[in-house]
Amino acid sequence: MYETKKILVVASGDLRLDANRVGWAFQEKMEQQLAITLAEFGYGIERGHPYDPVKQHGFIDSQKMGIEVFKNLDPNLPIIVAESVWQYTHHVLPGLMTHKGPILTLANWEGMSSGLVGMLNLNGSLTKAEVDYSTLWSKDFQDDFFKGKLTEWLSTGTIAKDNSHVSTYASLEISDAARKSAEAFALDFAKSKAIMGVFDEGCMGMFNAIVPDRLLHRLGIFKERLSQSALYAEMMDVDQSEAQQVLDWLLGRGMKFNWGSNPEVELTIEQTLEQCKMYIAAVRIADQFGCDTIGIQYQQGLKDLVAASDLAEGLLNNTDRPPVFDNKGRELYAKSLIPHFNEVDECAGIDALITTRLWNQLGLPPETTLHDIRWGEEYRINGQMEFVWVFLISGAAPPAHFIGGYSGASSERQPPMYFKKGGGSLKGISRPGHIVWSRIYIEHDCLKCDLGVGEVVSLPEEETQRRWENTTSEWPIMHAVLPGISKDQMMGRHKANHIQVVYADSKKWAIEAMKSKALVFNSLGIETFVCGELN
Repeated sequence: MYETKKILVVASGDLRLDANRVGWAFQEKMEQQLAITLAEFGYGIERGHPYDPVKQHGFIDSQKMGIEVFKNLDPNLPIIVAESVWQYTHHVLPGLMTHKGPILTLANWEGMSSGLVGMLNLNGSLTKAEVDYSTLWSKDFQDDFFKGKLTEWLSTGTIAKDNSHVSTYASLEISDAARKSAEAFALDFAKSKAIMGVFDEGCMGMFNAIVPDRLLHRLGIFKERLSQSALYAEMMDVDQSEAQQVLDWLLGRGMKFNWGSNPEVELTIEQTLEQCKMYIAAVRIADQFGCDTIGIQYQQGLKDLVAASDLAEGLLNNTDRPPVFDNKGRELYAKSLIPHFNEVDECAGIDALITTRLWNQLGLPPETTLHDIRWGEEYRINGQMEFVWVFLISGAAPPAHFIGGYSGASSERQPPMYFKKGGGSLKGISRPGHIVWSRIYIEHDCLKCDLGVGEVVSLPEEETQRRWENTTSEWPIMHAVLPGISKDQMMGRHKANHIQVVYADSKKWAIEAMKSKALVFNSLGIETFVCGELN
């Protein structure tokens, strides 16, 4: 044990006041539970920053505040970054980069509060920043797994990870024909070059989502740095009749819109039409700059000006989407999707672009999207208990992923505490089937990737509704099973809040396509690891 019996605790929060106020109840409960468990081990909490009675929360809510907080902390003490909400990593990253004592990132196993998502983003950012840390999670901080790992951290300052589910790319059995095809694809991709359109970097402090140019250039990808102000300006030039045509197209496909009359708390048709304008404007700017993939930040920028970007994002990622024309009547990106990476997560952008092209070559459905790893619980599937993850992106997934496609899709007003200007999601239940999942991340100044296969399962309507009610019911949901990977293995290994998913036509195709993807990534210089079972 350490000589001191004090452990520092800090909590990074949101930038938005309303979100922090709502999240404080979760944080307060979490810290109370944590204090009880630490006391059992003879430790007391020394909170690094007080509750603010004016703001009505006790989170670090800016980078400026975070730097000041860490100036007054003993850098040699062990520190716990306790997260029960979505947090902006850059609030605490400067202080953690110079902290000398052991660092533990900690989240409550709770779907409603997004603490798991916030912690995973922090972990990915610390990994990129080359900061040593350990990580843990628990529902009530009383379970044997948590207590055992906490004892390990208190005694040694580190926690050993169980990576027995991980194997190297070299372990894959790949035919000579598949190898030659993937290597040729990678060579052509790098030679042809691609443009990544970035509508403002660094969404919500996601340091791990910013890929240095030199790493992108090695892949043959080059950033076109675009401004959200340009997107807003382009939206103002879109005629109302054009937006109405997009909306009419969606209504004709059977998509439902949960419209009301109060724009403060309900989705209105005016907000939806504004979203349709954003979709048209995004396609036109992508064409103007020759972008092969684009990412719109929206958060901290457009959120103060216009309705949410989610409807546009989901449509861009779908091959069957409303047509968009330039001022000469030429259809832009006809009969093809435009890979969009949510929240300007450039790691996801690399993945989406390569995956879309590779899946097209393989003759598989190319629609791909990222999701948050939000939460999960066990559920009985075909008589056997399985851990079923809740993958839930904050607003939009491509309709091709949904049961019923567009007719199974709906748009509901985004939560007011995040989205003052409203706008609707592109929501649905992901259809049962086999998927390839992946995550590109940065470690030791290199691009790496974890990937594997999984299955999207069907749950009873009441269970789906329960999971929505325990997370965010306005957002699209995927019920995912990842064979050969336990909950704790996934949480201990994954280095991002996001996970990329794409469908395959069968389990066999998922395995073969995953192998091709691993080959392509490795051929491009992305060190790839295979996670879970392939049987």
